[in-house]
Amino acid sequence: MGETVIAVVGTLLGGALTALFQSRSARTAYRADRAARRADDLRAALGALVAAIGDHRRSMWHREHLRLTGASDDDLVAARAASHATRSAVTAPLVSVAILEPDLAGAARHAAQSAFDMRDAADLNALVELRANAIAATDALVDAAGRLLRQKD
Repeated sequence: MGETVIAVVGTLLGGALTALFQSRSARTAYRADRAARRADDLRAALGALVAAIGDHRRSMWHREHLRLTGASDDDLVAARAASHATRSAVTAPLVSVAILEPDLAGAARHAAQSAFDMRDAADLNALVELRANAIAATDALVDAAGRLLRQKD
């Protein structure tokens, strides 16, 4: 009878231990899947943000170039409307990047702000410099994101 009790207890402990390992394995797999989805979401948000900033930078270049070279009021109004649309397109991916990876929020905001700062350039030389600064800030964001994503892989 004692051997039977030991066998039953051993079987129960073995079953409990197996269940524990399976549960732990399932949690680990879930966490890994969640981390992979988060990294994919971050990559998508970064791609959208860099594209939106690039679109806004080009729009601001066009708008400010028109203003500085004495374009017609109609052309300026159209360019202003286009730059307002591209600026608005920056907001959603900027928020997504900041939420998904707070360590990139500062670089993301700086890249966006650098493009926004092209407004009211003093002259064509200043516009060229502001554009170069905006490109450099976006490149710095991409570099920081690449380093961070490589660390997490």
